Amino acid sequence: MILITDELCARLLANGATDTETDHFPVVKLFDPTGPATWLLTELDADGDTMFGLCDLGFGFPELGSVSLAELASIKGRLGLGIERDLCFKARFPLSVYAQAACSAGHITEADRLLRQAAEALGNAHSRLPPDTAEQTRR
Repeated sequence: MILITDELCARLLANGATDTETDHFPVVKLFDPTGPATWLLTELDADGDTMFGLCDLGFGFPELGSVSLAELASIKGRLGLGIERDLCFKARFPLSVYAQAACSAGHITEADRLLRQAAEALGNAHSRLPPDTAEQTRR
């Protein structure tokens, strides 16, 4: 599997090229299909290899940091499977919200309740939160 398509690469490079510190939305989610490791990545440096995002190796301490695309592409986990890209992932919050929720959960999560709590804790106004689809379904 191609971890980073040309379109994703262009978005990651554009985020990495910004001069101001920005809380970007994750562009891509990578994961180990046979283990707990997950990466939510927002930026790619001009070197075409150094990526920045939320990194979770499955030890209960996800953190913001850099990772090498070449290293991720070279990983062969159990059963000889490599790292894969989550084809269904669509970021709904900026990276800081995912990081706050991951800190609370001990792992990267996409649980709506935890992400909304993290957004509120970070001071994001309710008007800026994506609609709560569960709430709309109950009405």
